[in-house]
Amino acid sequence: VFSTDVAVIANCNADAVIAVYPFTPTIQITEAIISVAQRPVFVGVGGGTTAGKRVESIALDAELHGATAVVLNAPTATEFVQNLADDIDIPVVLTIVSLNEDLEKRMLHTKANIINVSGGKDTVKIVKKLREIDPNFPIIATGGPTEETVREVIQAGANAVTFTPPTNGEIFKGMMEEYRHRYD
Repeated sequence: VFSTDVAVIANCNADAVIAVYPFTPTIQITEAIISVAQRPVFVGVGGGTTAGKRVESIALDAELHGATAVVLNAPTATEFVQNLADDIDIPVVLTIVSLNEDLEKRMLHTKANIINVSGGKDTVKIVKKLREIDPNFPIIATGGPTEETVREVIQAGANAVTFTPPTNGEIFKGMMEEYRHRYD
């Protein structure tokens, strides 16, 4: 499941949690997620807006607090991924967002342990291209908005698919509507 909502994480039936978000990662958020998750947590540590030594520190903190893996954003330099992989003991997940990236270099020469594909409408194409490069490299990919797009990503060769759950508000709205109908 792709979420940072601790209520959703504590109550979902996903096999793992991928917790990435568009802000500078903090250990407080990492701790909160790990403390409620009943499954492995892949923690976003930056690599885009947040870079350099700060990412290294956040990654080490995540490892020491029980993260299963760290996730780096797409702009992360190849050399940085290599150094980080040497400095921590948990897997490094590198995000790929475009067919215009040097896919072979990013997949095979960064020391990343897993590739996370988040290519929007091109996700399936990226996964297929990566499978041409290496049929066995671990790939996580975004599943898209429908069951059909999830199936397409799996058929393209993704080993795991991230799913964005409905928000608490969406779930609660449905429950409240059901409760109101009891009084009609």
